[in-house]
Amino acid sequence: MSIEQDIAYKFVLDGRISAIHPHGRGLINDTFVVTTATDRQVILQRINRHVFPHPERIMENLRVLSGHIQQRAATDSATGRTLRVPEILMARDGRNFAIDAEGGFWRAQEFIEHTRTYDNISNIAQAEEIGFALGRFHALIHDLDPAKLHQTLPGFHDAPGYFARFLQATARPRPSGASRELHQGLSFAERRGGLTRVLEKARGEGKLVVRAIHGDTKLNNFLFDIQTGKAVSLIDLDTVQPGLIQFDIGDCLRSCANTAGESPEDIASVRFDLDIGRAVLEHYLAETRGFLTRADFEYLYDAIRLIPFELGLRFLTDHLEGNHYFKVDRPGHNLHRALAQFRLTASIEEHEQPIKALINDLVGV
Repeated sequence: MSIEQDIAYKFVLDGRISAIHPHGRGLINDTFVVTTATDRQVILQRINRHVFPHPERIMENLRVLSGHIQQRAATDSATGRTLRVPEILMARDGRNFAIDAEGGFWRAQEFIEHTRTYDNISNIAQAEEIGFALGRFHALIHDLDPAKLHQTLPGFHDAPGYFARFLQATARPRPSGASRELHQGLSFAERRGGLTRVLEKARGEGKLVVRAIHGDTKLNNFLFDIQTGKAVSLIDLDTVQPGLIQFDIGDCLRSCANTAGESPEDIASVRFDLDIGRAVLEHYLAETRGFLTRADFEYLYDAIRLIPFELGLRFLTDHLEGNHYFKVDRPGHNLHRALAQFRLTASIEEHEQPIKALINDLVGV
């Protein structure tokens, strides 16, 4: 019996298991779909302890988050729509997780049926749904005290910290004959150290406030109803923790407004799509305008520019350190990913004035 089969039986309570298959293309955790003889499906995940040193804190955050959203959804009459949060399933021993013989940390949660994810946005209607879903998520949790949440991923979205680690990695000896692509990536990153300090400086000055955030709002973490095309859930909640709401907005636009994808064959095809950006932001602001501050709006462009650079910096650093963090399919994969994010950053910089004008138009400046 495989490890995942053994663990699945610790959670599944309604009959024998008929199938277990790998699910998704996540870069961090190992995810499976478990199907029972009664055709019930469950998501089973092994949390990467190297990335999340205290996975039990994830589960505690999910308990707090789910309880808060349930209360808000029951009393919030601002819209006829809301978002589903996947139910966390209990193991036979009464805990919401299980440990395998090798010390692996597993959890099981509801599989939301009749839904799908996308790796690339194909039309404006999808972008509008993404904006609604992220906005509704933030509206549901904007009054959740961030002090009630653990830091599940210490240092996450710490852009100055990522840049310092990048500098440490570049100081290590590298094999001779480094590629032109590597030199290109190093040069791009080294010139933008100041960018990494903008949001943290604003937070330190009290201009931006810490809130509960999702932390990983890339496109394929949104579930769409197969029949209606409506966004129904925002999943992968492991990085829910205290942070800046700008991180979520920037990451969402990084993923959605680049239709070439995160690892395109042709990096030159990467660009920031202003029409998609407008659709996401317009529908996001329709849900959140009531509690966002003037400073939140003022730092939107900085977040949109920072987050792809930050991710590119992380990909490049992992490449330099030997690919210990992100899963790779081939040699140089993380370098290629880094260059794609840097190209997106450059595209955003090239469109600075149109993006700022778009934001000002939407917020009524």
